[in-house]
Amino acid sequence: MNIIDMRYMRYLNLFGKITRVDTRFCFEYNQFIVFCVPQQLISKAVGIGGKNIKQMSGILNKKIKVVPLPLGIQDAEKFIKAIVNPVTFKDLKISDNEIVLTAGTQNKAALIGRNKRRFLEMQGIIKNYFGKTFKII
Repeated sequence: MNIIDMRYMRYLNLFGKITRVDTRFCFEYNQFIVFCVPQQLISKAVGIGGKNIKQMSGILNKKIKVVPLPLGIQDAEKFIKAIVNPVTFKDLKISDNEIVLTAGTQNKAALIGRNKRRFLEMQGIIKNYFGKTFKII
């Protein structure tokens, strides 16, 4: 899927040690480190009262988010909603080679970010997980 650098390897190893949940998927979005785990293991990964996430956040001094691992393109909308939460969007259209997200004017700015930073991060995520291009309208 995607190439993992040493920084992400350290994040994944720490995540595995603290949560006792193994995953191979993590990336950065909007200054969060996002870990993708199977749906049934999310509560185990987060821990009682968010204990595991708080511990990791304290060690790395970064915000942490845990989202369900997409099983295929049919999970794309749920996956993207989990990543961009609390920002919402109106609709998501999936065609052969692209994913088009429809957002309102307020949320479009939040989804694109300053200097298109969030948009470019999301483009990379969509390319890695679904092999498609990404647009916001």
